[in-house]
Amino acid sequence: MVHNFARTDAVDGLCATCPYRTDVPSGVWSQKDYEKLPPFDGPTWDQPPRLFIWHQHDWNDNSPRVCGGWAGCHDGDQMLPLRVASIAGEITAETTEAIRNYTSPVPLFASGAEAAAHEPDSHL
Repeated sequence: MVHNFARTDAVDGLCATCPYRTDVPSGVWSQKDYEKLPPFDGPTWDQPPRLFIWHQHDWNDNSPRVCGGWAGCHDGDQMLPLRVASIAGEITAETTEAIRNYTSPVPLFASGAEAAAHEPDSHL
């Protein structure tokens, strides 16, 4: 099934509890969820092939969206999931470029490993 990422707001900012945000306390997510972040830091060929989807939806729209923290943290030119989704037709060329060029409006950890390993209150 083709995901609906065609809207221009596919990467529409970051939720208040995004694990990539430096201002979100550790422990907001389960350990299992934090463990999903570091594999995207690896070489392109060794990354998970699926897009990192935003865990929340707008109240009036259940369309899946890419996590803004994920898009802002990782080098879009090196994202295997972005390449796979683009080639598979899961996202449009415009959405691919929007994700690749996304810049977060708030500070993010430099890597998924840093986001997963940050200490409680390390953002203060």
